[in-house]
Amino acid sequence: MGPAPTHSHPHARSHPDGSTRWWPRLRHRLSDLFGSHLFGSHSHDSADQIDDALEADAAGRRALLISLGGLAVTAVAQAIAVVLSGSVALLGDTLHNVADALTAVPLLIAFTVARRPATDRFTYGYGRAEDLAGLAVLAMITLSSGVAAYAAIDRLLHPQQIHQLGAVAAAGLIGFVGNEIVARYRIGVGRRIGSAALVADGLHARTDGFTSLAVLLGAAGVAAGWRWADPVIGLVITVAILGVLRSAARVVGARLMDAVDPAIVAEATHTLLHTPGVEAIRELRIRWIGHSLRAEVDVTVDATLTLAAAHDVAHAAQAHLLHHIRRLSAATIHTSPRTAAPGH
Repeated sequence: MGPAPTHSHPHARSHPDGSTRWWPRLRHRLSDLFGSHLFGSHSHDSADQIDDALEADAAGRRALLISLGGLAVTAVAQAIAVVLSGSVALLGDTLHNVADALTAVPLLIAFTVARRPATDRFTYGYGRAEDLAGLAVLAMITLSSGVAAYAAIDRLLHPQQIHQLGAVAAAGLIGFVGNEIVARYRIGVGRRIGSAALVADGLHARTDGFTSLAVLLGAAGVAAGWRWADPVIGLVITVAILGVLRSAARVVGARLMDAVDPAIVAEATHTLLHTPGVEAIRELRIRWIGHSLRAEVDVTVDATLTLAAAHDVAHAAQAHLLHHIRRLSAATIHTSPRTAAPGH
């Protein structure tokens, strides 16, 4: 008689004193600089995983605070130019930059909430707060597009003289440089720690930068005597904002639908099939919770194995997944006898 279905137990990853270890962190840094083959960047034991999680939280909060400061300085400089010039295109771009800076607030709250431990009600923890913050980012992008469109249409209907074109052009250039720096920083950190919300916010900042360049075109048009150029560029900015809304919605929506990179699934499949005792994979599911991954697996083993032996295979499979899959924080492995039908 074959072994009964066997379950492994997902192991919590925490240091007893809540501290991080310096060696795994240093090893990751060296691996990034000199290559994984020298320092084993894919070797993630339980201690590495908690180090990764703590580092990710800290890196995310740091990226948000630094970029918030950068965008605030950019927005203030542009606001001064708006007051001096009365440019509606620059006003739309400034409002968008302000909205982009404010998106850091819900993200900071989400990163803080996500650190809370799991409870009897929220058994998976509070990592999904980050995805809710992604929805807040989408809402802010939508709001800024509406405000920019209203201002541009109102200026088309009620033309006004634009002053200080040099200040408008300079503010547009400042907006581009400031937003591009913030975008690169947010996207880079977001991808490194697995934060879809932070990546979406970085995409938002990048589009802000390119729309700031459009302000330069508006200033050039007004200088050439085309008074309609400023509000028209404001409408172009609105269209660009809607474009980034679509891109950000795809990123955030995919995370809400539990989408993962197929390469992660392929690597997990390869790892499981090379685990001694695993004959086939009946089911493999991986999902993001915040910026950590969790896996649920059903594998087939020899029906003649004892319960204890099947359980050992499950633990080996779990250990191999945690060792090879970056950002995987927990894995639950179910073993089934080779003759069992799916679902049993």
